[in-house]
Amino acid sequence: MKMIKKIHTCSAITAFLLILLFFSSSIIVELFGDHHAVLMVKTSILYGIGLLIPMMVLTGFTGFKMAPKVKTGPIGNKKKRMPFIAFNGLLILLPCAIYLYHLASLNQFDRWFYIVQVVELIAGFINLILMTLNIRDAHQVKYTLQTA
Repeated sequence: MKMIKKIHTCSAITAFLLILLFFSSSIIVELFGDHHAVLMVKTSILYGIGLLIPMMVLTGFTGFKMAPKVKTGPIGNKKKRMPFIAFNGLLILLPCAIYLYHLASLNQFDRWFYIVQVVELIAGFINLILMTLNIRDAHQVKYTLQTA
């Protein structure tokens, strides 16, 4: 169980940091970069998703293994958030990343690019908030176990 907990923690932190990196690099390059820099970031994000998806799956799998029957409290709250995080990632963020890369590779920085970019940033920010809440709840459980 101790190894599963370490894997869970590492995969969750890696996933969170990747999403934070994707989010912040998108904002920075949009504010200060040229079209070539935007293409580089969109390409990097697309490749980074190849690491992000397994980390998210591993986080969910190990989390379920550690508390398969828990439905209430902080762990229950984490379990309720995870389907939304996954839905948001797979059905909004992944298609946005692919489409933005496609448009950037065509040097097509039109209104559709920026509309999709805003959607991606909003969805990414929501996932960051939800994942931050999951991290908070994990620490709450750890603190409760230590003081019990």
